[in-house]
Amino acid sequence: MSKASRQKQRIWLIIAFIIISYFASKYSPESTNPASSQQSNIEQLVQQQRSNVQVKITAQVFKLLRDDLDGSRHQRFLIKLSGGETILIAHNIDLAPRLDDLEKGDIITLHGEYEWNEKGGVIHWTHHDPAGHHIDGWIKHQDKIYQ
Repeated sequence: MSKASRQKQRIWLIIAFIIISYFASKYSPESTNPASSQQSNIEQLVQQQRSNVQVKITAQVFKLLRDDLDGSRHQRFLIKLSGGETILIAHNIDLAPRLDDLEKGDIITLHGEYEWNEKGGVIHWTHHDPAGHHIDGWIKHQDKIYQ
């Protein structure tokens, strides 16, 4: 291969690398799912009355509720979406640690399963599944993962 051919091949490889890098960064999960996009996705689920959907969202705690102690115990709190909808977070504290220092106004990131209801919906399964049959969820608060 001549020097000119190698140079031409090198240029095409550089161009291909730049194009691939551009699209990889543009369509990576971090860039295509910022908090505002996450909230609009949840708002669509509410409007479409969808259930059994895995979601990841960053949101502000709107209101702390009393724990639900019937059956499996759940720590409960509300997040409020930009459209005004409230979503209940039901975090199973029999399977995952309780967020003892959680306060109204705190920012959390969570991964769980969204279920629609007439009040806006609930996100649950914010914990690991000891049986291994369900996708593990989690809540991140103040750089600590509760799973």
